[in-house]
Amino acid sequence: MPSVGITVLISGNGTNLQAIMDAIKDGKIQDAEIVQVISNRLKAYGLQRARDAGIPTDYHNLKKFGKEHPELANEDQIRRGYDQALADKILDNRRERSLVVCAGWMHVLSPVFLDSLEQSSVPIINLHPALPNAFDGIDALERAYHAFQEGLITKTGVMVHYVISEVDAGKPLVIKELDIARDETCAQLEQRMHSLEWLALVEGVQLAITNM
Repeated sequence: MPSVGITVLISGNGTNLQAIMDAIKDGKIQDAEIVQVISNRLKAYGLQRARDAGIPTDYHNLKKFGKEHPELANEDQIRRGYDQALADKILDNRRERSLVVCAGWMHVLSPVFLDSLEQSSVPIINLHPALPNAFDGIDALERAYHAFQEGLITKTGVMVHYVISEVDAGKPLVIKELDIARDETCAQLEQRMHSLEWLALVEGVQLAITNM
């Protein structure tokens, strides 16, 4: 059976992408290869990481898309068109088995995108720096840290979950908890979270492949 073709969506430095690349190379993720990396930010260093590894890259930005399509009358039409174009980029590289991994992707995927991939049986997973049903959406780590400072929680964590229309609410594949130290700064917590994120992401990708 052909290997799973993975599309990785990124917006930043690409350390999560690097974790996937390293895991494939080391055999921790089996029966898979990254077929493309797509970023919505031109200067995302993750694009360079991919190019250095010989992986095809693409830049797909919402504002740029809107300027290129003046026939789209409003923000809703632009967003729907953008998300459909993103889905098309992924489906153009679809294999018998394909997977989309959101690894630091800072754009909420609309039903237009999700429905297109579901109809083609392409699962989507996302890495989120919080535990299930806690701190969904942006700035999750910062909000968790402030909740700890207020005595509301003692731990946080990361999860890898399937993507659905509700933000960060899909079925979890991997959950990893992390106790918050009383004397650590938010930056120190973030650094510890990164190491946990990489472990969770590798496990989540392999589980998603196994579940196909």
